Amino acid sequence: SASIQPPRTRTLFTADWRFHLGDSPDAGESLSYEALRPLLLPVGDAFRNEASPRVTATPPTAQFADPAFDDSAWRSLDLPHDWGVEGDFDLDLPGGTGKLPWHGIGWYRKTFTLPEQAPHDHSRRQILEIDGAMSYSTVWVNGALAGGWPFGYASYQLDLTDHLRPGESNTIAIRLDNPPDSSRWYPGGGIYRNVWLTSLAPLHVAQWGTAVRTANADATSAVGIDVTIVNDGEADVTATVTTRLLALGENNESRDVGALPPADITLAPGASSTLTAETSLDQPLRWSPETPHLHVAVTTISVGNEIVDGYETVFGIRDLAFHPERGFHVNGERVQLRGVCMHHDLGALGTAYKVRAAQRQLEILVEMGVNAVRTSHNPPAPELLALCDQMGLLVIDEFSDCWRQTKTPNDYGRLFDDWSEADLRALVRRDRNHPSVILWSIGNEIPEQSHPEGIEIGRRLSAIVDLEDTTRQTTVAVNAVEAGYNGFEAAMDVFGYNYKPHQYPIFREAHPQQALYGSETSSTVSTRGVYAFPVSTEQSEGAIGYQVSSYNFSAPPWATIPDTEFQAIDELPAVAGEFVWTGFDYLGEPTPFNDDHTNVLNFHTDAERQRAAAELAELSSAPSRSSYFGIVDLAGFPKDRYYLYQAHWRPDLPMAHILPHWTWDRAGQITPVHVYTSGDEAELFLNGRSLGVRTRGAHEYRLRWDDVVYEPGTLEVRVLKEGKPWATTSITTAELASRIEVAADRQEIAADGADLAFVTLSVVDEAGVVVPNIEHELTFEVAGPGSVIATDNGDPTDHTNFSSLQRRTLGGLALAIVRLDRGASEPVTVTVRSEGLTAGSVEIRPSDGGA
Repeated sequence: SASIQPPRTRTLFTADWRFHLGDSPDAGESLSYEALRPLLLPVGDAFRNEASPRVTATPPTAQFADPAFDDSAWRSLDLPHDWGVEGDFDLDLPGGTGKLPWHGIGWYRKTFTLPEQAPHDHSRRQILEIDGAMSYSTVWVNGALAGGWPFGYASYQLDLTDHLRPGESNTIAIRLDNPPDSSRWYPGGGIYRNVWLTSLAPLHVAQWGTAVRTANADATSAVGIDVTIVNDGEADVTATVTTRLLALGENNESRDVGALPPADITLAPGASSTLTAETSLDQPLRWSPETPHLHVAVTTISVGNEIVDGYETVFGIRDLAFHPERGFHVNGERVQLRGVCMHHDLGALGTAYKVRAAQRQLEILVEMGVNAVRTSHNPPAPELLALCDQMGLLVIDEFSDCWRQTKTPNDYGRLFDDWSEADLRALVRRDRNHPSVILWSIGNEIPEQSHPEGIEIGRRLSAIVDLEDTTRQTTVAVNAVEAGYNGFEAAMDVFGYNYKPHQYPIFREAHPQQALYGSETSSTVSTRGVYAFPVSTEQSEGAIGYQVSSYNFSAPPWATIPDTEFQAIDELPAVAGEFVWTGFDYLGEPTPFNDDHTNVLNFHTDAERQRAAAELAELSSAPSRSSYFGIVDLAGFPKDRYYLYQAHWRPDLPMAHILPHWTWDRAGQITPVHVYTSGDEAELFLNGRSLGVRTRGAHEYRLRWDDVVYEPGTLEVRVLKEGKPWATTSITTAELASRIEVAADRQEIAADGADLAFVTLSVVDEAGVVVPNIEHELTFEVAGPGSVIATDNGDPTDHTNFSSLQRRTLGGLALAIVRLDRGASEPVTVTVRSEGLTAGSVEIRPSDGGA
């Protein structure tokens, strides 16, 4: 007989929440982590070898957790939500993390009716899954404390069954406590990832309870799966577990490719057991960066003739190997890691996770030549790994920014002793089936790396990973030279150096059996479209007010320009590759302009230095809101550096890029011209006159004409490769601004309240040339069932609220992010105006198929 309800339902639980920023008036110290600690620790026991002590203390209550509390005055919203990004920039806020009001205490409430269960299904379990809540989240159900999890980047679940009333109204209340000085970057605040409600039978596959192992041979693939089954019922039960294997095609099509032998199991109440089975597939479709083929294992649990649970695990069939002398390999083929580090914010959207926003970031990076991402310095959203699986991107999945020793007073060091085992096991168990994940990073620039304690902790964490996943290795991003030689290097499998290209040959000679890569590289800083004259090649120069020249010679003292890392890896192919800091700009960490009023770059001229000093005299901190490290700016517009990496990482792509722009009041003055190209020889023309040929030499990554005398007109470069025409491009002096061009990345999006269109606004002259040297104030108008939810321009010094419908341009460009209302059937029109310019508009239509 068939089950009255589906064996397992997982419902997105993000709509129609109530939110209040501020604490319950009766909270006091009873809701602090220190007070709640003994009640919260047992929630993580499924991820610990030893259970936490049980206490008999009475769980605290709060007015805001009471289902009778009237929350009608609270704000109504949908999750994911970041309260920090909604606020105004404020230079008086503590720390360098974006100068947005992300810290504080907030409450979320949702009232809903749980359907009455049929007698046959009276024992079904109701599971709340939270993918990420920043931070110290605590959950009440109908006024009773159900549990919580303090680490803001962790995904976790709670069994709410005993607190819920089927067929009646139920209230969930979630309190977040986001302390100041808890992060070196912008962490956001709120329930910033998805929330789910899952209904399942008492006998079911455990949370993240499958582990898929694959191994390639010439023509077959061995697939092994461990499945952990849990009995949360009140009686012994005997069941049969089966698993089908399917290959996934386009448009979610699938075909059977095999099955694992069925297994019988008997479990007592409260017991669990792990089953292991293997099979072989003929002619498997392998996952690789070039061919990201995916499979799914469909596991079913049957009692008699009734299916009581079904669980799907997406995986890929591939081999991974790091070789000390030959670098990184996928399926036996060498893959040079062309990686970037990425923080988790999505620019003007803050940390509220939007799949389309992350997908757009990855698409822009792939076009540059990126094939790998490091999730610095925390566990990512689950959806990011799914995107990387689908796009063939490789991922270093990172655990934390510190261990026991803190970097800021309230960071993860405060939780390390209590939660590191549970947090790390949960991360690996959640993400271990993603084929995109190639390494587990157990830490970043750990302060203990220079002390014996660090070796002990590193070994313990690596051992935890090995117990959870036998198919991948561990790494740590190391920034202290001595940590490569003091024994700390032995605490991990694959060694990563941050900003130490000169150490690569030394490390390789000292450790011929250990694989090596650049875990964090370059950290060049620049502002899109900003250039300093005269051009200096000194790394310590390039600041212009609170912007940085885009000639790409500027970097902090610990860092390098891209060319240095390119040369180090070219000279030592044993290095598996690099992860550049960073792919995109991010909120916070506004190096080189720090809160203590120190500037790690020299101001370009005495006048600039005096101007900056005068500004600082009136400010409590440096005015920058966001980083300068990105190869792409905060709005998603590529900087010049983008094309330097593209030229090196995509040598087979015919391309050339000229900098700087060519709209200047510099007649008769030296204005150096640089060209980034994948070719090997180029000739530059100014208004049709040849300015000479430049040929690429060994370890030269840019072609330079340093003595060009500026005159308005057209610069053109013609590039050869191996003596044959390869690429050509030109830039032209802009005339007076005339109109606004508006272009959407997609003109059809899903009307689900979550899908997004990214609209680029360009101020151009009559001929359509972007006017890069004058800022224009833009005003956005919206007609129809939708909204502009955020605007930006990529300027690290722009303090305009991200939700503002007015935004000035930077380098002639600005961005608007558009969303359709949920259920919209008509298009929305966005019109952009600026005084003296012809307005532009774009129509965004609802699609039938969604994103």
